[in-house]
Amino acid sequence: MVQRIFGLIVKELLALFQDKRSRFVVIGPPLIQLIIFGYAATFDVNRVAYAVYDEENSGASRDLLARFEGSRVFRCTGRIHSDQELAKVIDCKQALLVLHVGRNFSRDLFTAPPARLQAIVDGRNSNTAGILLGYVNQIVLDFNANWLPLHGIKPPPAVLQPRSWFNPNLESRWFIVPGLLATLTLVVSIMSVGLSVAREREAGTLDQLLVTPMRSWEIVLGKVVPGLVVAMGEVTLIFLAAILWFRIPFVGNLLALYVGLAFYSLATIGVGLIISSLSMTQQQALLGSFFFLSPAIVLSGFSTPIRNMPEVVQWLTLLNPLRYALVVVRRVFLEGAGFADVWTEYIPMALIALATLLGAWWVFRRRVG
Repeated sequence: MVQRIFGLIVKELLALFQDKRSRFVVIGPPLIQLIIFGYAATFDVNRVAYAVYDEENSGASRDLLARFEGSRVFRCTGRIHSDQELAKVIDCKQALLVLHVGRNFSRDLFTAPPARLQAIVDGRNSNTAGILLGYVNQIVLDFNANWLPLHGIKPPPAVLQPRSWFNPNLESRWFIVPGLLATLTLVVSIMSVGLSVAREREAGTLDQLLVTPMRSWEIVLGKVVPGLVVAMGEVTLIFLAAILWFRIPFVGNLLALYVGLAFYSLATIGVGLIISSLSMTQQQALLGSFFFLSPAIVLSGFSTPIRNMPEVVQWLTLLNPLRYALVVVRRVFLEGAGFADVWTEYIPMALIALATLLGAWWVFRRRVG
């Protein structure tokens, strides 16, 4: 029995890696997607075009505005001199932000604090506007912290000093790239395993396989193990790219990461085998894989927090193995988590893996065997 299963495993791996197109599907697209998403998918706001409307043009106002000019976040596109120009700059999207310093800024700063700085933001993209206002507020707070002691003015009794744990520079790439480790593994495992039975059915080799002494569960196991090998190889490839190319710090337990992703890969492989067993052609298997991938990624918390979703949808995410894999990957990568911190995520992934693999065996036996 062991020899039969081992022979089928070798056959599956050879069928996958001897074909140039199959090799490209396993290696090429994931790396391309990692590079594209790693650089393009970002929540950071950089090189923001802004305009200055400085009605006073005093030393104090220039000191404050110089902090914006020296920031890598902002890019000054020019100065305006009237309220009419201000509206035009925002309406025509020449700038996302206008900093308006009033005529009495310096007087209010010395005699009647607080002095007011008006920040007018293009609110058509609410997410970008919120991030911009946060940056503006931080620069103003830094200005106050330096300006008040120099002029003999007591600072406020309470001062906010933010400190970001696990991602001190608040780089969204540190959040996105570890998530891609689980997301791209899902794509590869579903696609490679999801096409296996359909490919053999089209090639006519499935009938030959069925007349051998192998039982249906042995055939399913012979397809699960190669899928797991490919998935963990993909994990290693993306893991090395995240650390060596994107310089994402890894501070957790490596074994805890691999164990969690092994449970996760088994769960996704089961889904892929169910799709492949139900499909008569590779085209149907491909469409079925995409039908599963899109909602799985959307309902995983990869880009939007699950807590912000409707309550009914939140319950639905409990069936999604990617939800738990993302927690494991991000906690191990950034928080330094180990087995004791993420074992609760292993349990639902193991249960989903058991359910999908048993479902794959049942569907294969009914549809094929």
